[in-house]
Amino acid sequence: MLVAINQWFLSLGAEYGVNPYIFGAIYVGAIPFFLLSIAWLIRRAKAHRSTVVPTLCAGFCFVSAYLYLAIAGRNIPVWVWIFLAALVVYGAWSTIRDTRKKIAAAKSEAG
Repeated sequence: MLVAINQWFLSLGAEYGVNPYIFGAIYVGAIPFFLLSIAWLIRRAKAHRSTVVPTLCAGFCFVSAYLYLAIAGRNIPVWVWIFLAALVVYGAWSTIRDTRKKIAAAKSEAG
């Protein structure tokens, strides 16, 4: 059964021109860099310094796997792009909300 699931998974990659293992590696591999970027952003905001670069880094890490899909993929169905757009919008909203809370908490602790 696992062999059948693996073959189906790999067939999707072949059909759409994307290696699912590379996509997964980028997706999982970007998580520590995303978290480090958020920590960097919070430290800079707490110090009243510019947060542009850490925000851009966090955003890039957040969408890096989907950038791979956009560049390497072909014949990706429209519903996949709609679903991914919804995920990115929700993720961005959630991250912004949580980051603002962390910044506010850090500022209130600092006095």
